[in-house]
Amino acid sequence: MKGLLAATDKFAIGLSLVCVVHCLALPVLLALLPGMAALQLDNEAFHFWMVIAVLPSSAFALTLGCKQHKRFQLLILGFVGLLLLLSALVLEGQGVGETGEKILTVFGAGLISVGHWFNYRLCNKSGCDR
Repeated sequence: MKGLLAATDKFAIGLSLVCVVHCLALPVLLALLPGMAALQLDNEAFHFWMVIAVLPSSAFALTLGCKQHKRFQLLILGFVGLLLLLSALVLEGQGVGETGEKILTVFGAGLISVGHWFNYRLCNKSGCDR
Protein backbone atom coordinates (compact mmCIF):
# COMPACT_ATOMS: atom_id res chain seq x y z
CA MET A 1 0.00 0.00 0.00
CA LYS A 2 3.09 2.18 0.21
CA GLY A 3 2.91 4.67 -2.58
CA LEU A 4 -0.75 4.02 -3.36
CA LEU A 5 -2.03 6.74 -1.06
CA ALA A 6 0.53 9.25 -2.32
CA ALA A 7 -0.35 8.40 -5.91
CA THR A 8 -4.09 8.79 -5.33
CA ASP A 9 -3.58 12.11 -3.53
CA LYS A 10 -1.47 13.42 -6.40
CA PHE A 11 -3.94 12.08 -8.96
CA ALA A 12 -6.87 13.73 -7.19
CA ILE A 13 -5.00 17.03 -6.87
CA GLY A 14 -4.24 16.88 -10.57
CA LEU A 15 -7.87 16.21 -11.46
CA SER A 16 -9.03 19.09 -9.28
CA LEU A 17 -6.56 21.41 -10.97
CA VAL A 18 -7.72 20.23 -14.39
CA CYS A 19 -11.26 21.23 -13.33
CA VAL A 20 -10.09 24.70 -12.31
CA VAL A 21 -8.08 25.21 -15.48
CA HIS A 22 -10.99 23.97 -17.55
CA CYS A 23 -13.44 26.36 -15.90
CA LEU A 24 -11.20 29.41 -15.92
CA ALA A 25 -9.07 29.02 -19.03
CA LEU A 26 -11.47 27.43 -21.50
CA PRO A 27 -13.62 30.54 -22.05
CA VAL A 28 -10.48 32.54 -22.78
CA LEU A 29 -9.15 29.87 -25.13
CA LEU A 30 -12.48 29.66 -26.92
CA ALA A 31 -12.52 33.42 -27.39
CA LEU A 32 -8.95 33.47 -28.70
CA LEU A 33 -9.02 30.31 -30.75
CA PRO A 34 -12.35 29.78 -32.52
CA GLY A 35 -11.13 26.44 -33.80
CA MET A 36 -11.17 25.08 -30.23
CA ALA A 37 -14.98 25.17 -30.31
CA ALA A 38 -14.94 22.13 -32.59
CA LEU A 39 -13.47 20.03 -29.76
CA GLN A 40 -16.66 20.37 -27.68
CA LEU A 41 -14.75 20.68 -24.37
CA ASP A 42 -17.28 23.15 -23.02
CA ASN A 43 -20.19 20.72 -22.94
CA GLU A 44 -21.54 19.02 -19.84
CA ALA A 45 -20.09 15.62 -20.73
CA PHE A 46 -16.62 16.83 -19.75
CA HIS A 47 -17.88 18.06 -16.36
CA PHE A 48 -19.80 14.83 -15.80
CA TRP A 49 -16.81 12.56 -16.54
CA MET A 50 -14.45 14.69 -14.46
CA VAL A 51 -16.79 14.36 -11.46
CA ILE A 52 -17.01 10.60 -12.09
CA ALA A 53 -13.19 10.42 -11.96
CA VAL A 54 -12.76 12.79 -9.00
CA LEU A 55 -15.36 11.25 -6.66
CA PRO A 56 -13.86 7.78 -6.13
CA SER A 57 -10.21 8.84 -6.27
CA SER A 58 -10.69 11.67 -3.78
CA ALA A 59 -12.88 9.67 -1.42
CA PHE A 60 -10.38 6.80 -1.47
CA ALA A 61 -7.27 8.92 -0.92
CA LEU A 62 -8.75 11.14 1.77
CA THR A 63 -10.28 8.21 3.65
CA LEU A 64 -7.03 6.23 3.67
CA GLY A 65 -4.99 9.24 4.71
CA CYS A 66 -7.36 10.23 7.50
CA LYS A 67 -7.29 6.69 8.88
CA GLN A 68 -3.52 7.04 9.14
CA HIS A 69 -3.06 10.52 10.58
CA LYS A 70 -6.48 10.85 12.34
CA ARG A 71 -7.20 14.40 11.08
CA PHE A 72 -10.77 13.86 9.99
CA GLN A 73 -11.33 17.59 9.34
CA LEU A 74 -9.59 17.00 6.01
CA LEU A 75 -12.11 14.32 5.14
CA ILE A 76 -14.91 16.78 5.83
CA LEU A 77 -13.14 19.48 3.80
CA GLY A 78 -12.74 17.14 0.85
CA PHE A 79 -16.31 15.88 1.04
CA VAL A 80 -17.65 19.46 1.12
CA GLY A 81 -15.63 20.07 -2.06
CA LEU A 82 -17.08 16.92 -3.61
CA LEU A 83 -20.59 18.05 -2.67
CA LEU A 84 -19.95 21.41 -4.35
CA LEU A 85 -18.81 19.64 -7.53
CA LEU A 86 -21.89 17.41 -7.47
CA SER A 87 -24.10 20.44 -6.82
CA ALA A 88 -22.65 22.21 -9.84
CA LEU A 89 -23.37 19.18 -11.98
CA VAL A 90 -26.91 18.63 -10.69
CA LEU A 91 -27.98 22.28 -10.45
CA GLU A 92 -26.59 23.33 -13.83
CA GLY A 93 -29.92 23.19 -15.61
CA GLN A 94 -32.01 24.33 -12.66
CA GLY A 95 -31.49 28.07 -12.46
CA VAL A 96 -27.94 28.37 -11.11
CA GLY A 97 -26.68 29.41 -14.51
CA GLU A 98 -23.27 29.06 -16.05
CA THR A 99 -21.66 31.52 -13.63
CA GLY A 100 -23.09 29.74 -10.59
CA GLU A 101 -21.93 26.41 -11.95
CA LYS A 102 -18.41 27.73 -12.45
CA ILE A 103 -18.30 29.23 -8.97
CA LEU A 104 -19.43 25.95 -7.40
CA THR A 105 -16.94 23.98 -9.49
CA VAL A 106 -13.96 26.23 -8.76
CA PHE A 107 -14.65 26.35 -5.01
CA GLY A 108 -15.31 22.60 -4.92
CA ALA A 109 -12.13 21.76 -6.80
CA GLY A 110 -10.20 24.20 -4.61
CA LEU A 111 -11.44 22.60 -1.39
CA ILE A 112 -10.64 19.14 -2.71
CA SER A 113 -7.13 20.23 -3.71
CA VAL A 114 -6.48 21.85 -0.33
CA GLY A 115 -7.75 18.74 1.45
CA HIS A 116 -5.47 16.49 -0.60
CA TRP A 117 -2.52 18.82 -0.15
CA PHE A 118 -2.86 18.78 3.65
CA ASN A 119 -3.55 15.04 3.58
CA TYR A 120 -0.37 14.48 1.60
CA ARG A 121 1.71 16.70 3.92
CA LEU A 122 0.34 15.11 7.10
CA CYS A 123 0.97 11.62 5.79
CA ASN A 124 4.54 12.50 4.88
CA LYS A 125 5.12 14.18 8.25
CA SER A 126 3.58 11.41 10.35
CA GLY A 127 5.21 8.56 8.44
CA CYS A 128 2.04 6.94 7.16
CA ASP A 129 2.38 3.73 5.17
CA ARG A 130 2.97 5.36 1.80
